[in-house]
Amino acid sequence: MRSVTPPLNVMRQGTDGQGLWAETAPAAPKTASICDATTADVAIVGAGFTGLSAALHLSQAGAKVVVLEAGEIGEGGSGRNVGLVNAGMWVLPETLPQTLGKEHGERLLKLLSDAPRLVFDLIKKHGIACDLEETGTLHCAVGERGLQELDARARQWAARGVPVRLLDGKETAEKIGSDAYAGALLDLRAGTVQPLAYARGLAEAALASGAQIFTNSQAIRIVPQNGAVRVECANGHVTAERVIAATNAYTSVLWPELREELVLLPYFNFATIPLDGMARETILPQRQGAWDTEKILTSFRWDRQGRLILGSVGSLRGTGRAIHKAWARRTLAKLFPMLCDVPFTHAWYGYIGMTDNHLPRLHRLSRNVIGFSGYNGRGIAPGTVFGKILAEHLMGRISDEDLPLPVTQPRPRPFRAFRETGIELGSQAFHTLQMIR
Repeated sequence: MRSVTPPLNVMRQGTDGQGLWAETAPAAPKTASICDATTADVAIVGAGFTGLSAALHLSQAGAKVVVLEAGEIGEGGSGRNVGLVNAGMWVLPETLPQTLGKEHGERLLKLLSDAPRLVFDLIKKHGIACDLEETGTLHCAVGERGLQELDARARQWAARGVPVRLLDGKETAEKIGSDAYAGALLDLRAGTVQPLAYARGLAEAALASGAQIFTNSQAIRIVPQNGAVRVECANGHVTAERVIAATNAYTSVLWPELREELVLLPYFNFATIPLDGMARETILPQRQGAWDTEKILTSFRWDRQGRLILGSVGSLRGTGRAIHKAWARRTLAKLFPMLCDVPFTHAWYGYIGMTDNHLPRLHRLSRNVIGFSGYNGRGIAPGTVFGKILAEHLMGRISDEDLPLPVTQPRPRPFRAFRETGIELGSQAFHTLQMIR
């Protein structure tokens, strides 16, 4: 392992951006703000995984598509997350049919089980440089309770013929390079990417297929117009027959009902300096992404340059910055003692949109407006596949009856603001207690 002494002021970036991902991703395609009137078959609000996937698939089918993004491409959750391309959702596989009914539940299970493959295929087809790793992911068991949860997941997925395997403590230690966990679920459907690079690559592919993408163009109003709708920005507008709402946890001006349905869960990441030698050989030697079974979980993975990225629930603002940084320092040393003196160089955080049942929602917000939201921490694969589903639905290839989720209206979440405050303070308390133990 490279010998280092923690330098003063080593953090090169603030915590309110995209941290490491913004530094290591290929440059975003050149775009401009909308400054005139234009027309489209479909207007898409939001240039994250869902909006860009929808734009790509629609434009490939010959539709005229305009994407409006309030900031830059992938500026929201798509450019701030850990980069795990997971299959399924947080809930157990058997829970989906119980919650959604057998028809929708089994349909959604199959769709999301196969979703990572769509991501990997798009990356290869369009030559997206996003550090793709297809070696799977490791869901790590904290104690006996965590092991029981993973055993249930393994049995339920295995019953559906899915290639997952429950590892014992010894196998887990070999895969992770730490004996901190009682076992792990290895999911070979999954993998990792550099998420902002993937978002920018989707944007490049959509542009090459004929889509238009306007950045720094916040949609502020939707006005019905002769059976179509006009989506207005400060300096221009687009008139379209249909609109896709692809703003999810970063919904602001438009569709406040979406924001009222979601509890925002902050998630942060710290990245080390690039490492080599023994660390690279023993820690996650097959380069799986990993996270554990704690409610306030810990995640860790390598990037292509050999930085170890450690994350958990919480925002890096106010008192949270110091608390979570101290927790990250201690946790890194606890998991991997050889890294006890390795400094962090980047830190960032973003928000995850959580629904009350931890399952995504499909909303028809008006006659002309439709969209998915509430990815509950599984944005990359579901966002990509849901974007494709929306494209196929608007092209008439998928009927309402064949959609993977029932079409609903948003429901305000009771005590939403209180819950969000509780998550932020609770994560600080949890990480403080972990440091005391």
